[in-house]
Amino acid sequence: MVATEASTSGSGSPELRNISHQVITGRWFMVFASLLIMAVSGATYMFGSYSNDIKTSLSYDQTTLNLLSFFKDLGANVGVLPGLINEITPPWVVLSIGAVMNFFGYFMIWLAVTGRIAKPQVWQMCLYICIGANSQTFSNTGALVTCVKNFPGSRGSVLGLLKGYVGLSGAIITQLYHAVYVDDSKSLILFIAWIPAAVSIFFLPTIRILNNTRQPNELRVFYNLLYISLGLAGFLMGLIIVQNQLSFTRIDYVSDGIVVLSLLFLPLAVVFREELHLWRAKKQGLIGTSEVAVVAEAPPPMTESTQPQLESSTNTTKPEKESSCLDNVFKPPNRGEDYTILQALFSIDMLVLFTAATFSIGGSLTAIDNLGQIAKSLGYPSKSTSTFVSLVSIWNYLGRVVAGFVSEIFLTKYKFPRPLMLSLIILLSCVGHLLIAFGVPNSLYFSSVIAGFCFGAQWPLIFAIISEIFGLKYYSTLLNMGAMASPLGAYILNVKVTGYFYDKEALKQLQAKGPKMEAGEDLTCIGVHCYKMAFLIITASAVIGCLISLILVIRTRKFYKGDMYSKYRVEAQPGTATPRSGTVSTETESLLGHFQNKRCVD
Repeated sequence: MVATEASTSGSGSPELRNISHQVITGRWFMVFASLLIMAVSGATYMFGSYSNDIKTSLSYDQTTLNLLSFFKDLGANVGVLPGLINEITPPWVVLSIGAVMNFFGYFMIWLAVTGRIAKPQVWQMCLYICIGANSQTFSNTGALVTCVKNFPGSRGSVLGLLKGYVGLSGAIITQLYHAVYVDDSKSLILFIAWIPAAVSIFFLPTIRILNNTRQPNELRVFYNLLYISLGLAGFLMGLIIVQNQLSFTRIDYVSDGIVVLSLLFLPLAVVFREELHLWRAKKQGLIGTSEVAVVAEAPPPMTESTQPQLESSTNTTKPEKESSCLDNVFKPPNRGEDYTILQALFSIDMLVLFTAATFSIGGSLTAIDNLGQIAKSLGYPSKSTSTFVSLVSIWNYLGRVVAGFVSEIFLTKYKFPRPLMLSLIILLSCVGHLLIAFGVPNSLYFSSVIAGFCFGAQWPLIFAIISEIFGLKYYSTLLNMGAMASPLGAYILNVKVTGYFYDKEALKQLQAKGPKMEAGEDLTCIGVHCYKMAFLIITASAVIGCLISLILVIRTRKFYKGDMYSKYRVEAQPGTATPRSGTVSTETESLLGHFQNKRCVD
């Protein structure tokens, strides 16, 4: 009896260590870590909060500030480099590079704004903000792509949830910054320099490729995480509205920051519950697990009878004539199989999707970037601008999670294709553009909601479509290729179209007043006509983007009617092994590698 009690009491500590190891090394803790990384990766959405400090401290005019904004958007969306790096290295490499870039870029901006270094040249500031913003693509690639590969059967939910936290990150960082620095806006630049880097470095060992065996309750877990994020978004929305109406003290800001942190760490409860359930299941079937693991990991022995067969197989499978990588560029595999990078880039499907995204996302981003100027031209009070920005942030989040989860439900239950949902979202954005074009009284509140929702909703849909059509093998690079549609569309519609027509109308109003424009005076336009022609063109471009996306709907209708996720639908049975990626059939893959000609590194 005494011996039994001692063994029971002594087993508590090892069991606790085993449970802790299960939690920290599990898939769900990896999802939690990715959520936190995404929650602090949206510094590019906060440019309006510190742009005035840059303008006043460095004596920049509005044109120079807009140039910085363009390089910010360029850096935030050109992620080819992290995509290529992630193809050949583990995710921690990409996250480490992104953390260093984030700290360097924004820290140099903070040094310049606070006068701790000599005033940089304009090109240097453009380089700093481009490097800092480009770190966002590294964190997206390292965390988001890894989660999609670990949960390929729930990619819509994964993309919607993670991109939703990116949409909320601006509001999250703002509240945490108030808790630390109160209202020192220059310190906000320092805060967004170190907080994303610190979070990424802390979770480096956690973000990695694991097994992609789908669990029976996988979707339910993502719904629980969604409910927590909805609670966080609701709290932030209410808090922003109250802060716009009242004056907060340091204690108030600290209290709000503690609540935000509590909601950020609340998903840990879901993680512990799921990992504890898996640990118990493994413990109950421990003997069966070890047997299965041995069978799965041990390669078949090489015997004398099989060796001649392998040699003959080697001779028969070796091609008579070696082919170049470029020979198969225009001979892609079936949709859903793994395309090479060149096959995907030169495919008609990618061309159609990229063109539709350029026309649609560029218009939504133009509306978001110009909300302050639009509100001023239409006569809204200056205090309303912060309300518009907050509405965009919250509805940007809602658009991402709704598009991700709803498209997953519709696709699973009704075979509703994601490209068709993308077409509907683009069509909805036209309503917001028309409200701005015609300046309907008090309609800018609705326009900001529509712009934020549509801008957010398009991203998880585009990223999910890319993964479904072109496969996951080179998803890191292809995802970032698709994201390049945003700066391209913004440059055309924002800089070339909206800026041109705004300045043209402002010059007309100045000439109508009589006096000539003084040197250094800004062109200011007041009235509905300031943005009318520009947003009529943006509306037309969105309609064109919708029509182009319908081409993709027609081309992929048979593909989306089939069972795209059949190869991922291997349910994990209780008490059976779920080996990590790379442990099962590793030797078998290396053996087969001798029989395959894989000379093309795409």
